[in-house]
Amino acid sequence: MSKDRPVPTMGAKDSPDAVYDARPLGVSKMGVFGLQHMFAMFGATVLVPALTGLSVSATLLFAGLGTLLFHFLAKGKVPAFLGSSFAFIAGYAAIAPNGEANLLPYACLGVACAGLLYLVLSALFRVFGPDRVMRFFPPVVTGPIVICIGLILASSAITNASSNWLIAVVAIAVIVVCNIWGKGMVKIVPILLGVIVSYAVAAFAGEVDFSTVAAAPWVGLPVAWDNTVFSLFGETFDAGLAITAIITIMPLAFATMIEHIGDMSAISSTCNRNYIAEPGLHRTLLGDGLATIIASLFGAPANTTYGENTGVLALTKVFDPRVIRIAALFAIVFSFSPKFAALVAAMPACVVGGVSLVLYGMISAVGIRNLVENHVDFMKSRNVLITALILVLSLGIAYSAAGAIVLPVGGITISLSGLAVGSIVGILMNVILPGHEEAVGAPREPEEMPDVPMPLEDIRPANG
Repeated sequence: MSKDRPVPTMGAKDSPDAVYDARPLGVSKMGVFGLQHMFAMFGATVLVPALTGLSVSATLLFAGLGTLLFHFLAKGKVPAFLGSSFAFIAGYAAIAPNGEANLLPYACLGVACAGLLYLVLSALFRVFGPDRVMRFFPPVVTGPIVICIGLILASSAITNASSNWLIAVVAIAVIVVCNIWGKGMVKIVPILLGVIVSYAVAAFAGEVDFSTVAAAPWVGLPVAWDNTVFSLFGETFDAGLAITAIITIMPLAFATMIEHIGDMSAISSTCNRNYIAEPGLHRTLLGDGLATIIASLFGAPANTTYGENTGVLALTKVFDPRVIRIAALFAIVFSFSPKFAALVAAMPACVVGGVSLVLYGMISAVGIRNLVENHVDFMKSRNVLITALILVLSLGIAYSAAGAIVLPVGGITISLSGLAVGSIVGILMNVILPGHEEAVGAPREPEEMPDVPMPLEDIRPANG
């Protein structure tokens, strides 16, 4: 991986506990860290195929391959894991409402085409540079967006945990105790220990059904030809359905691209490294888009940078991207074992819920820290209004009866998530309201300059 340019900081001091190079810790410990990241993403990643009818094994395979591709394109600098995107679930449901095997490849075709929009936005970032584009995404916008990412995910954690609060509390307690009072490795792998201990307690309490695990074979291929987009092109190809799928699903990419920028801001803030500047959003968007295209073509869900793994980063402070790549390798290896997929799929919802409660809270805490460390002035009405609208729209729409803003355009219905609406409104308000010159990076009077370096100060487009 290229290391030609160092990653600038976000203007804060590095935590004394932060680990940016895990190699001195040894291969075995790095393997444990990677396993922890894989378990952190697993619950949500396999939930998407469970809801849509897609293959769990293919999902694991292309989550791993997509993550490795992302790291290659991002020069190995960004500690991000790519898992299944929830944003496209509505698209799958529109084309294959009951998970029909003959219709899902058409939905996957639409998602693959949506991935092409990532490539377009990536090109815009490459041409104009992150400094010009990211002036419209200052901390007063990205901070509340990151807060909302964690809070919106929180409802699923509560739902899962409510199936057995006692076991969920065991998971939370193990994570808290290990993280606060643990020593050495115990302190660094609290999520993995929380999963293992609470899973064992659930099994002892009779909460786990191992029948599917016993029936599953040890080894199997993760991809079936009939589930791929390539299987569509033959005598039975329905061009009308293909066009409908493309038109219906492609607009969803606008929401996921905005979420991508929010996720990159969250990871940057968590690690105190400005990944938006280096390796640049043009590279991370390209990696995310290509990973989504490839996964969809082979019948797996769209990929996206995962908030769960950002939570693990915030909790453990092990920021070495090599650990994420190890997690990706684990996902690839385990994708060839239907028995392992069945074992993890048998994990009770309460275990996933307990772990997720901590992780999702950590994501929101990162957003708050982003506002604090960048000295966002809430004595200014514009900042209060921008933050208020992002929070209210993102959370209000997400938890409304509809769950989204539905816009009929001709014969097409476009559904915008609460996070997408909140993000769009926040970006527009930041530009429209007086004082936007400061927020987007215009020169300020000397007495108004902050005491710490601005995160995106004097950034130049990356070469290559």
